Amino acid sequence: MSTHAAEKRSFGAVLWDYLTTVDHKKIAVLYLIGGGFFFVLGGLEAMLIRIQLISPDNEFISAQFYNEVMTMHGTTMIFLAAMPLLFALMNAVVPLQIGARDVAFPFINALGFWLFAFGGILLNLSWFLGGAPDAGWTAYAPLSILSPHHGIDFYAVGLQISGFGTLMAGINFLVTIINMRAPGMTYMRMPLFTWTTFVASVLILFAFPPLTVGLFEMIFDRLFGANFFKPEMGGNVIIWEHLFWIFGHPEVYILVLPAFGIFSEIIPTFSKKRLFGYSSMVFATVLIAFLGFMVWAHHMFTVGLGPIANSIFAVATMAIAVPTGIKIFNWLLTMWGGNIRITTPMLYALGFIPSFTVGGMTGVMLAAAAADLQYHDSYFVVAHFHYVIVGGVVLGVLAGLTYWWPRMFGTMLDEKLGKWTFWIFFIGFHLTFFIQHFLGLMGMPRRYWKFLPNQGLDLGNLISTIGAVLMAVGAVMFVWNIIKTTVKGEKVSHDPWDGRTLEWAVPSPTPEYNFKQTPLVRGLDPLWVEKMEGNGKMIPAEPLGDIHMPNSSFLPFMMSLGLFIAGIGVIYQVDHKAWWIVAAIGFIITFGTMFLRSIKDDLGYHIHKEDLEDEGAGVK
Repeated sequence: MSTHAAEKRSFGAVLWDYLTTVDHKKIAVLYLIGGGFFFVLGGLEAMLIRIQLISPDNEFISAQFYNEVMTMHGTTMIFLAAMPLLFALMNAVVPLQIGARDVAFPFINALGFWLFAFGGILLNLSWFLGGAPDAGWTAYAPLSILSPHHGIDFYAVGLQISGFGTLMAGINFLVTIINMRAPGMTYMRMPLFTWTTFVASVLILFAFPPLTVGLFEMIFDRLFGANFFKPEMGGNVIIWEHLFWIFGHPEVYILVLPAFGIFSEIIPTFSKKRLFGYSSMVFATVLIAFLGFMVWAHHMFTVGLGPIANSIFAVATMAIAVPTGIKIFNWLLTMWGGNIRITTPMLYALGFIPSFTVGGMTGVMLAAAAADLQYHDSYFVVAHFHYVIVGGVVLGVLAGLTYWWPRMFGTMLDEKLGKWTFWIFFIGFHLTFFIQHFLGLMGMPRRYWKFLPNQGLDLGNLISTIGAVLMAVGAVMFVWNIIKTTVKGEKVSHDPWDGRTLEWAVPSPTPEYNFKQTPLVRGLDPLWVEKMEGNGKMIPAEPLGDIHMPNSSFLPFMMSLGLFIAGIGVIYQVDHKAWWIVAAIGFIITFGTMFLRSIKDDLGYHIHKEDLEDEGAGVK
């Protein structure tokens, strides 16, 4: 009985630790759990779509439910799965790669996670409170404004709350990378994953405000009778498309650039070579970000912007293929003549290069405005963006998790099971989406609930659904690998891959303060530089001294909970004005905790020099 109570207490202590943590490594685990949960949810929604389209004239789900599932699949995968999983890797790795003890604003880091989590929960509550959003993940006006369901309200308010968290995370990484690099870690010595995190954070800083404005206007149109998107009252529905895609296209690069960074770490490590053309890779990354803000209207070629606007955006879209091509050739040339080890992360890298290249080639096809009139709203577009998002981002996330799992948890995912996972997922991915290019060219439209028999679309859709089942099996195998590894609990060394960058220089498990002494960086791939000189570990840049770390805090959780409660109150005040009381309570909780934070003494705590010396001597 007492043992059981002790176990319960220990679980409670762990739970409280994670509810209040401001440590970037634990926040990485929270992002991994949250993003992983929503990834599974988005995958289940994808399976419902593919089962509905397995055969012509299918009645597996209703048309209304299909619209909700399709909307939530896209929204969940982009906002609630891909971004948090990348934030998990950024939190776990970036401070270590630059030789920092934490991010610049640990409290804001925790707040960013909890805002994402509560925004995602609020959005998914719509399933149980009258129906999920049903206007597509892009929520085009006037459909989204005129929809009688509360689902769109949950969409607008949930994404607004979650978006605040993303914006905070982006600003935090920017400040961290600019201000907290170790001595000698110049910009042109930063690892590519840190560079791509930095550039993606710049994109977040400039891309999310237009989405925030658009969502505010949608909320005001739906809940307070404003007329931003109502043409009969002087509004303009096309403004929503501009605001959404000024955010939406940079969002693709917010997701895919960190994936590029992951592969730019994996390929040199397992080719035993320095990344080929490091400087050109950095400048290509910056150029992609710059051009990323000049291409949004290629999503709007059928709107009627006119030939001049269409031509400008077509040229800019084709131009963005150039820096992407530079990266692909640099990865290939890094492997050329290298001592390649075919590990699971390297398999993902080898699978990614041709997959993403196909996505890029179809992107250039869609960039031709005249051709896009034919491709638009067909399954060709569905195939294209899944080759970019799954062939780029999802393969990148799976590769990054496999590669950095020993760094995050001190254990190694099973290599044999990992390789089986890769092949099943990879084959399933190409079966699912390659055939969709041809379905689109044969005239199958996007977003339709069903297709008719005798149109030549039956076999293609059957193959696509079989592929989706294989992808689901691969995802289940990945989760099983995590469970198996965790139960086995077999610890590995702090540098199991013979890494090149600073994150592999710290002990395993990683201490809360990361580095006892800030390391001195003496070149690109700083750990490899020391290995080549026979040191095997980093040279300290400072004497051993006291370390100041921030205290844990429950306030980020409470601030986010307050906005969650306020969001529900704002959504339902349309039905009954008494809900304003709920909204007021939520805002009071949020602003009350903000006030508490402002007056709270934030001294943190010290880890003393004596403790560090004891640890170095192996004293517990």
